[in-house]
Amino acid sequence: MANLCDELMEGRPSGPVAATFGVFDGVHLGHRHLIETLVIAAAQRNVIPVVVTLANHPLSVLRPELPVVLLTSLKERVDLLHQAGIQHVIPITFTVELSQLSPEQFMRALCDCLSLSHMVVGPDFAVGKDRSGSLPVLEALGAALGYSMDVAAHYELAGESVRSSAVRTALATGDLPTVERFLGRHFTLDGPVIEGEGRGGGLLGFPTVNIGLGPLQALPADGVYATWIEVHGEWYASATSVGIKPTFHQDAPRVVESFILDYDGNLYGQPVRVEFVARLRDQEKFDSVDALIAQMQRDVEETKALLGR
Repeated sequence: MANLCDELMEGRPSGPVAATFGVFDGVHLGHRHLIETLVIAAAQRNVIPVVVTLANHPLSVLRPELPVVLLTSLKERVDLLHQAGIQHVIPITFTVELSQLSPEQFMRALCDCLSLSHMVVGPDFAVGKDRSGSLPVLEALGAALGYSMDVAAHYELAGESVRSSAVRTALATGDLPTVERFLGRHFTLDGPVIEGEGRGGGLLGFPTVNIGLGPLQALPADGVYATWIEVHGEWYASATSVGIKPTFHQDAPRVVESFILDYDGNLYGQPVRVEFVARLRDQEKFDSVDALIAQMQRDVEETKALLGR
């Protein structure tokens, strides 16, 4: 409880706040709908809108044996929330202790440590041990603790519920149009440039940058994509491969490596962001290095055509 309060107080603004709470993985259109509701409610009450987000996914603590992947790193999530109009984003750590708090204990922490005066939640929101803090429970607690509450309308897109799990499913199959439709933007991932196998610039003639990925980073299906890559605040067209490089490996970790068009420089250790625009093809095992090089040349030409470069 003390750690929760410390984290809330470290990032809180001065004065009463209207807040919403959740993981917000991907910051998709459903999340943005909730945030728009929060911003309007805060303006009506002359208080500051705040998003409290979980720095880690609850399943990584409650069910560590289950594979958990995330659409966005914490840094990218915070950036996207800022872009959505939220100046104050407070990450808190999900722990076993936090999972055992009653709804009253959790909401009292928000009131005491964050100066919560208004709460905005989605229609299926629940909080507290075993999700026992349902909407009626939270409304009753608000009357006792001194906060009001709005429930945002359910958000659908052409009759489909927009959820992070649906985005992950589409991403895993390489369905970028659905991913883009649900996110309201292209899928991106970020990370530092790390050393690869050194084969691109020498053997293949296409020097690539390898992206260092977090262990929970969700990836598109294996394949080759037309992408943009952000380097030092500038965007460059690039062709990006996701997969195990089957021409050279039968069983290897999945990697993300990009050939950046019109760029020449050493980027080791530098942070970059890759934006996936279109899927070009599946990963393929080629019979020879020459055949792979010929296909890579075609990939680059198709990337230029798609991205207008």
